[in-house]
Amino acid sequence: MALVDGDTLRMLDGVGNVYALCQDALTEGDSLISAVHSSVGKESIPYDLAYQGSGWQILPAFDHPIEPARCYVTGTGLTHRTSVDNRNAMHQEKNAITDSMRMYEWGRDGGSPAPGTIGTSPEWFYKGNGICLRGHGEPLTVPAFAEDGGDESEIAGAYIIDSDGQARRVGMTQGNEFSDHLLEKKNYLYLASSKLRECSIGPELILDPDFQDVPGSARVLRNNSVLWEKPITTGESNMCHSLENMEHHHFKFPIHRQPGDVHIHFFGASALSFGDGVRLQSGDVMEVHYERFGRPLRNHVQVESGPAAMVRVRPV
Repeated sequence: MALVDGDTLRMLDGVGNVYALCQDALTEGDSLISAVHSSVGKESIPYDLAYQGSGWQILPAFDHPIEPARCYVTGTGLTHRTSVDNRNAMHQEKNAITDSMRMYEWGRDGGSPAPGTIGTSPEWFYKGNGICLRGHGEPLTVPAFAEDGGDESEIAGAYIIDSDGQARRVGMTQGNEFSDHLLEKKNYLYLASSKLRECSIGPELILDPDFQDVPGSARVLRNNSVLWEKPITTGESNMCHSLENMEHHHFKFPIHRQPGDVHIHFFGASALSFGDGVRLQSGDVMEVHYERFGRPLRNHVQVESGPAAMVRVRPV
């Protein structure tokens, strides 16, 4: 583990991972920021070495290092107007209002209530557990059984559940909530299975970010040339649900408040290349970059060759 200090990574002494440092901070009643600064040692390396993969690999910004299945990877959709427009275009019938538009309007009207009060429930989806998480520089795989794979440039919240069953926000990180949009386009009831894909977070975990208004950019490179690029914005002032409301509606379920569990929760995207007609190919590089959230998150597409293998179930 390391603290980012400009172009230098200052290594932390005696700290194996963020999860362990969180547990130590909770036990000591200390803030995570203080725990990080008190653990900074004398060793450091140039950030470029790790970022460019020169003998180093950047792991996902947060996870459950011992039991990946105890890391829930989830998200809230239809939080940005552009996302609902993309979803609406997939499923809209002539002169009809889709369920996606209705849900967005419910969020617009009741998703940002007064602090301390409960607002409209947003869309919620499950992506998998910690096994599906990838870090900066790793490939995101389009399985042989999939229709497609597409970028979704987002911010994700990172959480740990303390010994009293209280959800605690560790920080936020850039994420690519990689999904199968062609499958979803066939029928919106395929949304659940279209989300069961690998995704990435990182390269940095921001411990106390300003999430009010977060501008950035998303792009796709093919053969080292920009294929698609678009400005992106997120943060509470650009969303139809407040952070407090999204967090409440995720953690209101007792199963999501089990001590020691970890949660990665995506907050939605304002732009995606699929909405502009881009179909990603193996080798394409997806880049997510939000201001004040560290260096860009980059992952390349890896398409598995087909046909898909039959998965057979055997009796015990």
